[in-house]
Amino acid sequence: MSQIQEPGKGRGEESGSASLSRRRFLSAAGIGAGAAAVAPLSAVAARAGTPDPNIVPVPEWTRMLGAGVNNHPYGVPSKFEKDVVRREVEWLTASRESSVSFTPLYALDGVITPNGLCFVRHHGGEAEIEPDKYRFMIHGLVDKPLVFTLDDIKRMPGRMNRAYFLECAANSGMEWRGAQLNGCQFTHGMIHNVFYTGVPLRAFLDAAGVKPSGKWVLAEGADASVMTRSIPLHKALDDCLVAFAMNGEALRPEQGYPVRLVVPGWEGNMWVKWLRRIEVGDQPWAQREETSKYTDLLADGRSRRYTFIMDAKSVVTSPSPQAPLRHKGPNVLSGIAWSGRGTIKRVDVSLDGGRNWTTARIEGPAMPMAMTRFYLDFDWDGRELMVQSRAMDETGYVQPTKAELRKVRGENSIYHNNGIQTWLVRGNGETENVEVG
Repeated sequence: MSQIQEPGKGRGEESGSASLSRRRFLSAAGIGAGAAAVAPLSAVAARAGTPDPNIVPVPEWTRMLGAGVNNHPYGVPSKFEKDVVRREVEWLTASRESSVSFTPLYALDGVITPNGLCFVRHHGGEAEIEPDKYRFMIHGLVDKPLVFTLDDIKRMPGRMNRAYFLECAANSGMEWRGAQLNGCQFTHGMIHNVFYTGVPLRAFLDAAGVKPSGKWVLAEGADASVMTRSIPLHKALDDCLVAFAMNGEALRPEQGYPVRLVVPGWEGNMWVKWLRRIEVGDQPWAQREETSKYTDLLADGRSRRYTFIMDAKSVVTSPSPQAPLRHKGPNVLSGIAWSGRGTIKRVDVSLDGGRNWTTARIEGPAMPMAMTRFYLDFDWDGRELMVQSRAMDETGYVQPTKAELRKVRGENSIYHNNGIQTWLVRGNGETENVEVG
């Protein structure tokens, strides 16, 4: 990866000229308005009298019976989809018990992350908890300490389903001092977006009766790291969930089975997995994970702490280093945007390193504190592009450039890097992580 200077005048055109109509696409593909309902995939070959070997003969897989319905009892991706897998950077941490894997953002579309592809962050390895022995406790500054079984939780009134993104505070953290990792899976892949099923944390706190002196809660996990984080009571009473399912099925073990905490829009480390207890107190606890980690070191040596909210952010997933452009002519740029402050209202895209911007098309649901998918249809003539995206949320917050972010925060931090990402698309379609100087 390298740093490059801002493109000179004349590189790229006004992005508004990149619009593409259906008629132009059909023309570019060689399919006329009067084409038959099923047109040859290779119109050029058909016109030349050369049949396409992949459409004219009866294909091999049509000549025999396929696998039965129970060949894969749970279901797995096609063997031809080799890129759809979580990956880890082995040198990132000293051990796999305190490590991370990355969601393959470049290989996905839509907004919901499949359960098997959600990124994973462990601090002390995966806890294996028998559901019949699971217990969840509410105590501290409450009128009546309570203990709940998994069945108790599932019987609680007020069950709901909500789609939220979960982003590690260190997502993009290795990019603070410059372009480092070549792929949006590795620069932005510490994130996933699923539908959680659970009960509002408020229901449990109300059942226990929070004392007037209660101002904070401490969430603790049952894993070997005994992950603990302080959460303001107002957030706990607002939208936090005690969740037992994701995308309609039980939580995966690596995602906190049987129960985890959901803290919408806030740092992923606060979404305590294998949730064991909630203690109510009158002040934050200053636990290990909120002092030695998850503070933001500034240029002058001071540290910001309790920087809970994940600000508006976006990334173009295609084209990107792991999803290069392969064809000239009609193409579809795709990406995701999200904000811990609410709903994404607009995403702009630049093809020339930020000189000109075009508003992308938001497609599918745009929900508060959830991923939003955006597209831009464009023609590519083989010239170099510098692709960027810029998200704006309902509060008016605009995603900053990396230079703007560093001006305020310096380069010493690891967490909360939501600067605009730049991909350089070369003339052969290969794509690289760069920065605009």
